[in-house]
Amino acid sequence: MGATVAPPAVRTYAPRPPHGRRPRFVRTRRPKCRLSLRRVIAVTHSSPADPAESPRADIVLPCLDEAEALPRVLARVPDGWRAIVVDNGSTDGSADIARSLGATVVHEPRRGFGSACHAGLLASDAEYVCFCDCDGSLDPALLPGFVRRIAEGESDLLLGRRRPTTRGAWPLHARLGNIALSGMLRRRTGLRLTDLGPMRAVRREALLALDLTDRRSGYPLQMVVRASDAGLRVAETDVPYHPRTGRSKVTGTWRGTWHAVRDMRAVLRRPPTAPRGVRAEAAR
Repeated sequence: MGATVAPPAVRTYAPRPPHGRRPRFVRTRRPKCRLSLRRVIAVTHSSPADPAESPRADIVLPCLDEAEALPRVLARVPDGWRAIVVDNGSTDGSADIARSLGATVVHEPRRGFGSACHAGLLASDAEYVCFCDCDGSLDPALLPGFVRRIAEGESDLLLGRRRPTTRGAWPLHARLGNIALSGMLRRRTGLRLTDLGPMRAVRREALLALDLTDRRSGYPLQMVVRASDAGLRVAETDVPYHPRTGRSKVTGTWRGTWHAVRDMRAVLRRPPTAPRGVRAEAAR
């Protein structure tokens, strides 16, 4: 008979509540950690899921001059899901292309990533809403797996942790900015996230209740900060990150990255706010 091997220790992270004690690490020899009253960060891998086995959702796609990438991105939207392309002032015919490919097009004249995302959120009427860049760097076909995990109660806000497929997919200055922001987020909330990427899924009503106000590059970060303050469970899962089609409007240059980091630092400097009765139970 072979020797019995004990399961490896599992390191589970419980984030710090906004006004509580500092986070702590818990080690256990059991496959699962019995922390009934603490939020847990899950880090797993995503693969395309069968849309028929996942709840339906709307996908918000902020768009600024993405005519070249739109056909490929919209072709990857899961069957039965609605793509909401938010045109943020495109001059290359992006809106017409998206409409011709069956997407719902929303025009948002106020420039800013947050303005486009929030306009798409308000246009959504599904129980679940997802966000994804429409530059071809991320695959919308992965999102049914995100939604299914939320529906099954694994998390309340699930983020895609980008894993570059090529050396040039994620510029160095953008990665450095992301690392810096992840560290600041950890000090502010206790969350040990490693990426603040744009691909994510959440229940629509839970997100609306967070009362997000940032309309620039700080919108994705404010979503995470306020979700944490509200007691929602935030998790991340690996997703492949491909070279984008065309030139980046935000992180393609040092200047664009600096402006994004500046907006996000401003979000982290704001004091915690009391959400409108949002708790983890409300997201179930």
